Amino acid sequence: MGATPVIAVFDVGKTNKKLFLFDEHYKIVYEKSARFNEITDEDGDPCENLESLRQSVFNSMREVFNLKEFDIKAVNFSTYGASFVYIDDKGEALTPLYNYLKAYPEDIKEHFYQTYGSEEEIAMQTASPALASLNSGLQVYRLKNQQPEVYKHVKFALHLPQYLSYLLTGKAFTDMTSIGCHTALWNFANNDYHHWVHQEGIKEKFAPIVPGDEVMTANFEEKTLQVGVGLHDSSAALIPYLVNFHEPFVLLSTGTWSISLNPVDHTPLTADELKNDCLNYIQYKGLPVKASRLFAGYEYEQQVKRIGEYFGQNTASYKRAEFDASIIALLEKKYPAQENHSANVEPIAFGGRDLTEFTNDMEAYHQLMRDIIQQQKASTSLILKGAPVKRIFVDGGFSKNPVFMQLLASAFPEMEIFAASMAQATAVGTALAIHNAWNSKPQPTDLIELKYYSLKHPTMI
Repeated sequence: MGATPVIAVFDVGKTNKKLFLFDEHYKIVYEKSARFNEITDEDGDPCENLESLRQSVFNSMREVFNLKEFDIKAVNFSTYGASFVYIDDKGEALTPLYNYLKAYPEDIKEHFYQTYGSEEEIAMQTASPALASLNSGLQVYRLKNQQPEVYKHVKFALHLPQYLSYLLTGKAFTDMTSIGCHTALWNFANNDYHHWVHQEGIKEKFAPIVPGDEVMTANFEEKTLQVGVGLHDSSAALIPYLVNFHEPFVLLSTGTWSISLNPVDHTPLTADELKNDCLNYIQYKGLPVKASRLFAGYEYEQQVKRIGEYFGQNTASYKRAEFDASIIALLEKKYPAQENHSANVEPIAFGGRDLTEFTNDMEAYHQLMRDIIQQQKASTSLILKGAPVKRIFVDGGFSKNPVFMQLLASAFPEMEIFAASMAQATAVGTALAIHNAWNSKPQPTDLIELKYYSLKHPTMI
């Protein structure tokens, strides 16, 4: 038998850096992961060890090229967003990879908004809530104002996925999924960089824009490869759903944040939506994706810990907790759901509840889930207004939580609610984005396993 044709995908998270090889059926045939200790920047703030990451890409590529059972046809990258690498005309990084949680100087922020418009105005025009360093465009503005000598030598400011691609190709590009990641760079109405980017001359520091399915030819270890330009990870995770489902849908991606993604709503964000933490992404084909966020996963972890400690229970058992309709009926009488007429997403109420009011931990746990779902409904509803959507797919941690899923089905009785399951959605999406460049087979339609939740009980389909 000959070597198996594969694509190599680097999936770079804040904590774990993973490399996958996928065969033409998108089955994982090889994987490895690495973790690097953070270093500090010149201010003593923690940041990514960029040199370790760079070396890891080359070392990992050499390792898999030595595996004779695989024929590597292509490589692509997905990484976390809101992170720039500033390179000079030799391709050398000029600064540390600054952390997007790094505190932003108040004087520079104040000067920016005084010059170009209020936070609300910029947010409306760029579909990016004001998030300081998480608005990665403001990181470039900061560099220009705080380190002008360094800025002067910047040939290109590359988002992290494009920098990793550049390492193999030597070609610099900007991809739309990274621009569309709450950067405060892009004017969605004008389909161009915001006027502040032109006014500051910062546009000259950005490489040419290409769509997320762009590929380049490169040579590595005397072999010709197709190399993708790289993708923002949240946008990459949406790709398998866009490929597999053609009826309108919303994807509720759950983890620390619960992010509701509506790829069929291209209307501009309203002031109310921005106030409620809505934003726009840009998917790999260049179309906007309306999104809303809720800090539900984090709040869940904090409150489950509180419940477990109070009732003397192991919190691991809650992951296996089954939906109990009798407990819900009791809680509905005890704590009637308050209709949210303001359409605002409020803090999850459970943090303020007195645990002495609950008979046992399961009662408290079900109320926690009710409180989460109440705000999840408000958050997801923000991106459903007027959209012809009848299906909600849930992936990530809460998709495996039957209490969450059953209550979500009750909260959206007019919708079909599915728990979606697939291994490594971000990495699969990154491979699918350049399918035609490396894969001789049709795009698969069976990548995602679905479990349907009705108002009464879940049914496998």
